[in-house]
Amino acid sequence: MTRRVLVLGGGISGLATAFHLRTLSPDRAPEVVVLESADRTGGKIRSDADGGCLRERGPNGFLDNVPETLDLVKALGLEPRLRRASGKAANRYLWLRGGLWKLPSSQGEFLASRMLSLRAKLRILGEPFAKGPPEDVDESVYDFARRRIGEEPARTLVDAMVAGVFAGDARRLSLRSAFPSMHAMERDHGSLVRAMLAKRRAARRSGAKGGSPFGPGGTLTTFDGGMQVLPDALASRLGAAIRTGKRAMEVRRQGDRWVAQAADGERFAGDAVVCAAPAPDAAFLLGRGDPRFREALEAIPVAPVVVASLLYPEAAAPKALAGFGFLVPSGEKASVLGVLFDSTVFEGRAPAGKVLLRAMLGGARAPGLADLPEGEILGLVKEDLRATMGIEAEPEEARVFRWRQGIPQYEPGHGERLDRIEAIRADHPGLFLTGNSYRGISMNLCCRDALATARAVLEGLPA
Repeated sequence: MTRRVLVLGGGISGLATAFHLRTLSPDRAPEVVVLESADRTGGKIRSDADGGCLRERGPNGFLDNVPETLDLVKALGLEPRLRRASGKAANRYLWLRGGLWKLPSSQGEFLASRMLSLRAKLRILGEPFAKGPPEDVDESVYDFARRRIGEEPARTLVDAMVAGVFAGDARRLSLRSAFPSMHAMERDHGSLVRAMLAKRRAARRSGAKGGSPFGPGGTLTTFDGGMQVLPDALASRLGAAIRTGKRAMEVRRQGDRWVAQAADGERFAGDAVVCAAPAPDAAFLLGRGDPRFREALEAIPVAPVVVASLLYPEAAAPKALAGFGFLVPSGEKASVLGVLFDSTVFEGRAPAGKVLLRAMLGGARAPGLADLPEGEILGLVKEDLRATMGIEAEPEEARVFRWRQGIPQYEPGHGERLDRIEAIRADHPGLFLTGNSYRGISMNLCCRDALATARAVLEGLPA
């Protein structure tokens, strides 16, 4: 009998897992069936191309420093379609005290900048001498930053960074779970500065990109047709294995097999099942067979996110030609979490003479914004663009995209919640979970986890 694996969810995690199940061991590859409730695959990765614009509804790129993603791109033959961000994207800004401040990209710029007070800069320079972490505490990102670099940088720089990555609240996110590499830097080196110096030395020896304390390593990268190129290529390879418009309502183990039942009554059986759905959907699917899953998975909160895409003439938005975009600390008077200058970051995102901007709203700061009428959302965005960038003109085009199940929030205790979920999963042989609800929200980390999940599935399948 042919071995079969059911994959529930056709986002990047489910598609990548299914692809690896087929390709890791071609001589013993199982049959794969991917059930996706929507009429398309790709999840939150979606690129809209029309009228000379390329708009991203979800992530606009990925850093090219995670081998699992690059290996997947290579396996799909997509390397010629990769596009790197413009050099102007190195300029990033912060909206603070009524002005746009360029974030320093070097030690010299940091010392010369007046964005932070002299006291705050001295506090950052003294980071190697900061006190160590409290024992047996899952420290928040904000508490970690305040302890290591001081109150002012934590309240401005770190708060804004967390909003840009997680659409989250630095006071309510676990450092260990949300930014594990930063947690490891302190654990292994006792200081972020010492860790970065060690990383630089290692990078020089290997020729890799080591990054710096003033920016991430790697280069922001996308595809010539936008981020959707990757899930589309995966879906093309998987072909008839994907069943779109097929909403799974329940999955249970029956005898030695797993059975998923769709909303239309169709049933699918497999030797293993990979649940790649977001945690709230996984709670519904798995909780009907084991109520413990519902409680454990529903404990992972999700912040809704709104994306507003606006097109302007270049003359109306000259500041958008100067960089990547800007972020907004929570203490500032603005509705947006940040604004990306999409047509500056990647060439070809807007027609010649036009500027494409993308604003992000909602998140953990203001989840209710996701429920506002479109006109009110655009009104808030235009008001903020006038205040921050001096844009008085009306946009030539404006679109709003809502993600009510936006970004999972790894709050303190997330690691213990994952341990609880794993303990429950261990009672159900052949069941696996992957996706951005658990071990990383970025596409890179989803690709990494998908590969690890596929290997675990293949190892556990019957011969």
